Amino acid sequence: MSRSAGTLTRADLAETINRKLGFSRAESLALVESILAHMCDSLKDGENVKISGFGSFVLRDKKERVGRNPKTGVEVPITPRRVMTFRASQTLRDRIADGS
Repeated sequence: MSRSAGTLTRADLAETINRKLGFSRAESLALVESILAHMCDSLKDGENVKISGFGSFVLRDKKERVGRNPKTGVEVPITPRRVMTFRASQTLRDRIADGS
């Protein structure tokens, strides 16, 4: 697998699907794009995304709060916003720790 600087890309995922499942390159890339689009749409609609054995993409609403500019010390209001976090499953954590 040709990986650029240790980063897994959509093309790498499509290449793996092509090699392991025998789909054409175009079909493999379309499958990857479809899965990612479905995940993005779900997150946009306010749903969390859980992939068993991998992890969860969780949305959180943060309230407005006061922050401070570390350079000047001036207080600045931070607007409320929605953030996404990723929580790795225990299976993924174990595999990363074992290196397997």
